[in-house]
Amino acid sequence: MADIVRAPFWEVKSLAEMTTQEWELLCDGCGKCCLQKLEDEDSGEVFYTDVACRLLDTTSCRCSDYTHRQKRVPDCLQLKLEDVSEFHWLPRTCAYRVLSEGGRLAPWHPLLSDSDDTVHRAKISVRGRCVNELAVVDDELEDHIIQWVN
Repeated sequence: MADIVRAPFWEVKSLAEMTTQEWELLCDGCGKCCLQKLEDEDSGEVFYTDVACRLLDTTSCRCSDYTHRQKRVPDCLQLKLEDVSEFHWLPRTCAYRVLSEGGRLAPWHPLLSDSDDTVHRAKISVRGRCVNELAVVDDELEDHIIQWVN
């Protein structure tokens, strides 16, 4: 009898059908969502900065206290399915945005490569390209706007 080959969950399930564990596995570990962003009030355009949340481990590009992040950083945004229509602020490379827009995961995504390091080797992550928010004064945030995030 032939082995049954099953398609990966992200190819057969919608975001709404995913379990909590599957949802969390979609994160590629780039750290871009942990960068400070500025939004133009008139146009709605989002500008990324190279200023990272104080909890971002800039080597692994993962939150150093993921479980308690919203208590420690009250304005930390948690990606939720009900907010999918607002995913425009996520980088174009983000799996949540890509899948919500009908796209496919990139070859460097850890779910495809079986390695957390491919996102860094592909230069998709913020590793080595950001500063901690504690080192930046708020009125200097505009000086940290970057173009490489998308």
